[in-house]
Formats: sequence, structure tokens, C-alpha cells
Amino acid sequence: MISGGAPTAPKIVREGRHARRGGVGWGSCKVPFLLFYFKCVDVIFYLQAQDMPAPPSLSQGLEEIWFPSRQSDSSSVGQLKRMKRDWVIPPINVPENSRGEFPQELVRIRSDHDKNRSLRYSVTGPGADQPPTGIFIIHPISGELSVMKPLDREDISNFHLRAHAVDLNGNQVESPIDIVINVIDMNDNRPEFIHQIWNGSVAEGSKPGTFVMTVTSVDKDDPKTANGMLRYKILSQNPESPTSNMFTINNKTGGIITVAAGLDREKVPQYTLIIQATDMEGNPMYGLSNTATAVIKVTDINDNPPEFTAETFFGEVPENRVNVIVANLTVTDKDQPNTPAWNAVYKITGGDPTGRFSVPTDPTTNEGLVTVVKPIDYEISRTYVLTVVAVNDVSLARGIHSPRQSTATVSIRVIDVNESPYFDPNPKLIKLEEGMLAESSLTTFTAQDPDRFMQQSIRYTRLSDPANWLRIDPNTGRITTIAVLDRESPYVKDNMYSATFLATDNGIPPASGTGTLQIILLDINDNAPHVSPQEAEMCEKPEPNGINITALDGDLNPNAGPFAFELANRPPEVRRNWTITRLSGDYAQVSLKIGFLESGIYEIPIIITDSGNLPMSNTSYLRVKVCQCDHNGDCTDQQHIIAPGLGTGAIIAILLCIIILLILVLMFVVWMKRRDKERQAKQLLIDPEDDVRDNILKYDEEGGGEEDQDYDLSQLQQPDTIEPDTIKPVGIRRMDERPLHPEPQYPIRSAAPHPGDIGDFINEGLKAADNDPTAPPYDSLLVFDYEGSGSTAGSLSSLNSSSSGGDQDYDYLNDWGPRFRKLADMYGGSDD
Repeated sequence: MISGGAPTAPKIVREGRHARRGGVGWGSCKVPFLLFYFKCVDVIFYLQAQDMPAPPSLSQGLEEIWFPSRQSDSSSVGQLKRMKRDWVIPPINVPENSRGEFPQELVRIRSDHDKNRSLRYSVTGPGADQPPTGIFIIHPISGELSVMKPLDREDISNFHLRAHAVDLNGNQVESPIDIVINVIDMNDNRPEFIHQIWNGSVAEGSKPGTFVMTVTSVDKDDPKTANGMLRYKILSQNPESPTSNMFTINNKTGGIITVAAGLDREKVPQYTLIIQATDMEGNPMYGLSNTATAVIKVTDINDNPPEFTAETFFGEVPENRVNVIVANLTVTDKDQPNTPAWNAVYKITGGDPTGRFSVPTDPTTNEGLVTVVKPIDYEISRTYVLTVVAVNDVSLARGIHSPRQSTATVSIRVIDVNESPYFDPNPKLIKLEEGMLAESSLTTFTAQDPDRFMQQSIRYTRLSDPANWLRIDPNTGRITTIAVLDRESPYVKDNMYSATFLATDNGIPPASGTGTLQIILLDINDNAPHVSPQEAEMCEKPEPNGINITALDGDLNPNAGPFAFELANRPPEVRRNWTITRLSGDYAQVSLKIGFLESGIYEIPIIITDSGNLPMSNTSYLRVKVCQCDHNGDCTDQQHIIAPGLGTGAIIAILLCIIILLILVLMFVVWMKRRDKERQAKQLLIDPEDDVRDNILKYDEEGGGEEDQDYDLSQLQQPDTIEPDTIKPVGIRRMDERPLHPEPQYPIRSAAPHPGDIGDFINEGLKAADNDPTAPPYDSLLVFDYEGSGSTAGSLSSLNSSSSGGDQDYDYLNDWGPRFRKLADMYGGSDD
């Protein structure tokens, strides 16, 4: 067999049955070894493709060209030998989608070894024994290779198989040979557009030849053949305006371009094209076709300027009003709304030299809003005529001119209103000496009415006068004093006093304005000086013994310092004990003349005189505390200088504190009395003759436990010695005890050792209740309000004690009910 291309020893031939082409007939073509049965015409075509002449005998030609000569056993030396030639088996072509009968024979494989022995043929590879399996099969004896079903090139375009020949023992007798089966394409797939709807855009006014978009279609058939070669064309255009052929398409690439002028978005905003793709290179008879839709939007450009809806607009505005819309300017623009080509921008080109108006754009309506941005005075100008131009955010397209309607006139009428009077100057400043007497005339403070065309009068009133010093004439605005002007007043700041006045006209409605009068008060010597500080401390034996003092004067220089200091003549001991020395124009020192002065408080009168023109003097007292001092010169007496009397505020505060204290004491006494009454009421609620155990007991006090209470606890400690109910006094019977009437007799228990623990006693009571079916819920006297500190009975372990077990009689346990019978059997009975 042949593998790769060069044959070894095998010989292969194609055999055609009743093959006839072009008038040339051939018999069966056979060559020893593997035999491939094909049409002999295919062999001739293969030879012609290799530029080989067809031999007169196909068998001889195939043997000479494809295979080497057989080796003869009697070859002699020097005899020429035929050289081997390389051989490539041509592939087998099978058309896809074949409708022939299946299985359909493709080729027959035979080996020349099958003359001597039986062989078996097989084929391997995808389509045979590998997925997809079952497409090709080979007859194991005859070697006939067949296809079992139609092939699909779009699924698998070719198959690579290998043919094998083995004997009955499975030994390979020939080398495997490759078989290539090509699936021939048929036009069985229509073109498919990638998108069914294609969206594109082109600007209006575009020139012919402007690229718009590209549509793409695919065909599953072989693109190297006509089956997969596509061609495009436009089937229809909607709308057909301004012409039916506004666009064309490249039939090979699918590119769409414009071929005519006249794209106008305002007339046709969108075109819809039906595009067809056809295979077989667009052959309308044999090709398969498919269609898609191309939607082309015409985008807007600024080819339509804004146009005013009127040539003149009117508006009016009251004077002195700002941020007021005077008029709305409306325009029309055919471009796409809310785009830069549609948005209008308004500009004032005339009639507003002072810039009192602006025209912003309303973003929703695209209107121009004529707005006042600066106050307008009716007395200056009663009307305004503005020239406004409207343009777009972007400039107009080339070749488009702005029409006349893009300019409009705005006529604005100003409305006169009653304006407020105003003071001029404001504030008004005057200078006066302080101390001016009442009813003195200061100045005239008048206001002006801006309404020159209104005959109105103005009245004046005082609006703010902190010290209540001034009066203004309501008609003339003349200001006079009603009190003495004092520069040292707390209402004067930095020698200036300010008052505010109101001017009101008689318009409808009245208008008013305010003005401020500022008075600078010049200082005069009207304040006497006084000593500072007013209190000081000194030791009994001062070292040094001087006190430095100065003078305070409310006036300004030169009506204040320098000051003159001297001691008063009275009382006489002042000059006897003290002396004063002037240190500078503003300072002096007070000293003791004597070496020792007893502790106490001393008031030293000092006469101080300022330097004003007509100077003023004042006797001021310096309070000195003389005290005992330590070695550091500090007073050891910590008492401070106390004023001789208390002020009214201090006395009121002390009285309030005393009243509050009395109220608190009274409330405490009332609370204590109420608490005593509550305690007495609680004690009366307790019956002294009641049994303590039958009452509500208080446990909020810790006592010595139950050992310190006089309770009869014998009932708990000795349950079997409880006295009968009949001997109890009636007055102390518990409400939950059993009534006094004959009761069924319980089994009499022996006086044998009983359980001493209270828990065992309770269990015994429960057992007794279990054995009495007639007992009410209060079946026995159960008193559990005492916990014993111990039990007189021994431990239950004594039942198992060797010392007492033999002497104890347990027969009484039979009387305790069925629960104790087992115990009686264990411990009772005879000795054996």
C-alpha cells in the first residue's frame, strides 16, 4: 500500500465500469496489488493534470508510470532497471447534500496478496471509527468503501481516512494508505445579514458621495466559490423625496453613500432602505438572496436661524425695581429642538447705554426674558427702546444668511412710584461743646423727595435717640436739645453721639426714609478728679510706709492732669499722722509720719485739683487698713475692709434666703408629722390577739432567726404527738384547717422511730393522703411555717444498724398501705 506519496512494492489501479467520455472507451483497468475501482476517466484527468500522455494501454501505462517494474529472479548483470516514482493519490470529491441511494460506493480497495490468502480490509479516521462515526464503511472482504448519508460541507469540509489490509490472523500485509475525501460545496445556504436592522446617520445638506454606513452579510457556503460570493443592492427607498435614488450601495463591500443633493432634516428626517444580498455573485436566477433594513437618520445642522415672531415687543416696569422680567421675546427655529442649532442667544445691540437690562434665555421655551438688572429712575427716563438680536449657540452653516426677522425692537415704559425721601448728607456730622443747655438749637436736618412730579409734603419724627437729648420739628426738621449734652455719658462712644430720624411723605402709600445725625462733643472741664485706688493696706510698722495713689478724671487733657494733691485740714489727726508727697503730675504718695499706728481702718481725706481752665477740686477719701504683718510684710489679719452698710440688693438677697430656709423647715415638719401618722395607722391594723402565723409578717428586719420567736414548734418536731383539733381554742383556728366532725380512722401508726427530718415528715403526710380516698383537699393538718434546727429522731441509717435491727418490729408497716408492704416483708415476719 502507499503512505505519504512514494509507493513501495504495491501496485494500485482504478477500475472503471462502463466508463466512456468523449468517445473514448476503456475496458476494466486492473493492476496487481491493491485495486481502486474508479472511473478510468478520472485517471486520465489526473495524468493530464500532471502533464503525462495517456498510454495506449491503461494497464501498461499505470504500471510503467505509477509503479516500479517487478524484480525478475533471472536478472543478469548490466540489465537496466526501472526507477520508482513518487505517487500521490488524488483526493476523492463527494458533493454535499447528495440525494443518491445509500450506501453509495466511493472506491474499492484490493491487495494482490488476496490471491494467495484471505484478507480483511478496514478503514480508520474521523467519519469511520472516530466521531462522527457511521459516515463511511468498508466491506471487509471486497474492500468497497461507501458513504452512508449525505454530507454537509459547512459541517465538515473534508475527511482524512486510512485503509488497512490484514490477514485472518490480524497480521498487517500492506502498509496503510491515506484516503482524502473532499466534500464539494453546493449552494445550499442563503446570505444572512449580521443585523436585521442597520442604523446610520448623515448630516443634512451633505454633498453627493458622503459615506453613510456599511451593511454586512455572511454566507456559510465556500467563499472561494460563486456559492459564497455576495453582491448587494438597494431594493427600495422610503420616502422617495426629493428623489428616489438618494443613496447607492457598493455591491461588493455593502458601503452606502449619498448620490444626490437635497438632504433636509426639516423636510425628511429619516430614510428607510431595503438592502438585498445575493450569492452566486448576484446572479438573480441561480443565486440565493436575503434582505435587511437600513434606517438612515438625517442629523441637524444650523441651517435655520431663529426668527422673532414679531418685529416689536412691549413691556413696562415700576421704577427702582430690579430682577423683574419686563417682556418675553418669542422666536421660531426649524432646527431640532434642544440642540445648539436651536438654542437661542439674545443680545442687546442698542438703547441701553448704562446696562440696565439683560435678556437671558428660558431653557424650556427658548424665549428671551428681558430683565431689569439695575434700578430705573422715572424722573430720569420714562421709556426705553431696546434693539435685540437673536442668534444660536453655534454659528450658521456656511452659505446660510441671517434673515431680517432675527432682530426685534423692545419698547419699555417706566411706571412712576412713590419713592422714599432721602437725607442728604446722610449721615450728617456736627461738632458741639458738651454741656449745652436744654432748648438749644443744634442744626436743621431735612430730607428731599425724589418724586419731582408729585406735590408731596414731608414730616419728620425721631426714630432713635438713646440718651433722649434731642427733639426735631416735624415740619421744618429743626433739631433742638431737651437735656444737657454730656460727653462723659455712656451713650457717647469715642466722643460721638448718634441719633436717627425718620422722614415720611404723604403719598399713597406713604414712603419714608431714615437719616443719621452724628454729634461730636467737645470736652469741657465739668468733672472733678477722685483718688485711685480707694482702698489700701499698711503694716503697723510700715517699712516702707508709703502708698502710691493717682487721680481719675472723666475729662480729657488739658482739663485733666497734671493734678495737685494735698491732705485736708480736718480732722486734725490726719495731718498729724499722715503726709502726702507729689511724685509726678498724675501720681503722689501717702506716708505715715509716725513709726507705729494701731491696727484699724482709717479714712484719709485728700484734696485733688485738675489743670482745667477754671480748675475743679474734689475731696476724695482713701480707706487704709492698718494690720499686723509678718516678717515678709504681709498682713496676718485676713479680715477685709467692710463697708459701713449694706446695699438694698444685698438686704433683699438676705431676706429671700431667710424666707426660703423657713419654707424648707416648715415642709420638713409637715412631712415628719405625716410619717408619724402613717406609722400609727399601720400599727392599728395589726390585731394583737391574732396568731402571729396567721397575719402578714414583715421581714424587712433581720433578727436572730426562728430561735428567738416564741412559737410552738412541737408540731413540726414531733409529728406523731400532734394534739387533737378538739383541744384547740376556737378563736385561733386556721381558716384552712379541717372542720370538727367525725372522720374516718386512719391506720394507727406505731410509735416506732419516725423520720426526724421535715422532708421525710412531709412525705409521710403525702402517703397518708394517698391512702385516704375520702379526704378533702385539706386532708390533714399541714403546718410548714417552721424549719427545725434538728431532729430528735435518729438518721434513717439506723434502720440498717446492727444494734437495733434485730429488736425492731416492722409489722406496723403493713398498716401504712401498699407502698410499705414490700418494706414490711423485708424487715418484718418471723425470725426464720
